[in-house]
Amino acid sequence: MFAIIGWLIFGLIIGAIARLLVPGRQSLGLLGTMLVGVAGSFIGGFLSFLIFGGQLVQATGWIGSIIGAVILVVAVQRLSGPPQRET
Repeated sequence: MFAIIGWLIFGLIIGAIARLLVPGRQSLGLLGTMLVGVAGSFIGGFLSFLIFGGQLVQATGWIGSIIGAVILVVAVQRLSGPPQRET
């Protein structure tokens, strides 16, 4: 149980840092920020696997997690795009 709470707190911190590093407005709430941080950790772990080897599914440290979360925030921004105007 403590491990899950630790992951959620870690994800919230990483997600918040990633959102601060990416310019522009992100439409993510508290839960979205937390999920971006946790998923970013695994994206950073996968990138670490591609570059350095190791296990395929792994979490990574603070730097790798932030890099993965920034990639994820940018992807969410690109996919959501600007809001469409009704005519």
